[in-house]
Amino acid sequence: MPRIRTAALAAAVVTLFGTATANAAQPFSETVFTATHNSYSGNVDGAKGSIVYQLDQGVRFVELDIHDKGYGDRHDYGIGHSSPGDLVDHAGNPASNSLRDWLAVVNSWSAAHPAAAPIVVMLDIKDDLTDNASFAAGNLGALNAELSAAFGPRLLSPAAYRAGASTDSLRGKVLPLLSGDDGTRAAYRRDVGYHPAVAVNNRGQVVEVHDSGDGSLWYWTGQYRPDGRIAWQRHGRYDSGQTPAVAIDHFGQVVEVHQSQNAATLWYRTGRLGADGEISWSASRQYDTGVQPTVAFSGNKIREIHRSPANDQNWQWRGKLTGDGTVSWTGNEKTGEPAFDKTTAVAGPRRVRVSTGADNGSPAQTLRYSTGRVASDRIQYQQVAFDEYQQGDADEMRPGALFAAAPAQESAFLIAARKAGMAVRGWNFDNAGYATDPPVNYPATNHPYDDWYRQLTKNAAH
Repeated sequence: MPRIRTAALAAAVVTLFGTATANAAQPFSETVFTATHNSYSGNVDGAKGSIVYQLDQGVRFVELDIHDKGYGDRHDYGIGHSSPGDLVDHAGNPASNSLRDWLAVVNSWSAAHPAAAPIVVMLDIKDDLTDNASFAAGNLGALNAELSAAFGPRLLSPAAYRAGASTDSLRGKVLPLLSGDDGTRAAYRRDVGYHPAVAVNNRGQVVEVHDSGDGSLWYWTGQYRPDGRIAWQRHGRYDSGQTPAVAIDHFGQVVEVHQSQNAATLWYRTGRLGADGEISWSASRQYDTGVQPTVAFSGNKIREIHRSPANDQNWQWRGKLTGDGTVSWTGNEKTGEPAFDKTTAVAGPRRVRVSTGADNGSPAQTLRYSTGRVASDRIQYQQVAFDEYQQGDADEMRPGALFAAAPAQESAFLIAARKAGMAVRGWNFDNAGYATDPPVNYPATNHPYDDWYRQLTKNAAH
């Protein structure tokens, strides 16, 4: 659709927007801000200029498209439209396509302008990050760490945002926002799995393991907090198999056992939980045949109980960790004792239970935990960034969402989201005729300096 520049239409748009944008002390979710689409593309695609120039001109919503291709070599995500470097304007911008360099530009500008209206840095995730099997491979935990390192005390997380907060109260803050790949955005808010198991030690270190239902094994690590909640730290794939169980001693040594996916063989791994929440895993080794293995520490000794593959008889092993990361297994014999309850772990006053269950539209296999002080909560990445609710998303993405978005021409969705109290973005807002009532908060355009757009956002908070 061609861009419309007529004075009459521009005047009509200003009238529509003026009532909602004049007072920066109003609630953040009711304020209009100047926003750009594909901000990194500068004058290569559109007419935006560098990131610094955009911020100097009052832009308070910056979009960076990111990819995980090349993460192993770059140790960072790459900026670009269809691939790293695509449609990137380096004039006045970082010479590299590394995300951290572009985040540093926004952070430096924000630090130099502490009275500026809050800046939203939206990451349009162009690749599926859920297949990144570890922090080192660039999963969402790594993205969290990069955002935290980039913005430090200026970063405003969802937990720190207060409903109804005024725009003035958020000045000097940067709000990271995840957009793009819907599977990745859903995985940021919850995880799904089968047969979860958990362990905790007297230092409050928590390890959860589960299978994917299709042959892969995954872990979470976390720290038990004084309020009874668990701050989940690292997440990753560690093996193949099913029905895993895990134990951790008070020194952070981990023993995991599981059954193979397609046979009644039993395998184990050992590991050590580091201060950063990462587990250094040993190789996987077979130790028996059987099904439904469970494991526990008793002092510095290990005890494993599993069921026979032929009947309901339980069998046990006793073991001890060796210096080379293996377990010395002895005492294989029948036992009349039940298997350990792998879904519940206790260490002193700390008690953790894991389960699966749906909530607010999430899948039935959503991983959950409870403690003595927390009735039920999700096992999830720490919510460093906000998660955008987009037109066409599953229902589970809407509860609790502050931000919503759709193409600029999808006025029905944009209006409904605004009336529901969300901060709304319309992308490719390159036509004054896209104006809505109430107005979108972020009319993300490729032409922020055209007269019609300047008129449309003349009362935007800066």
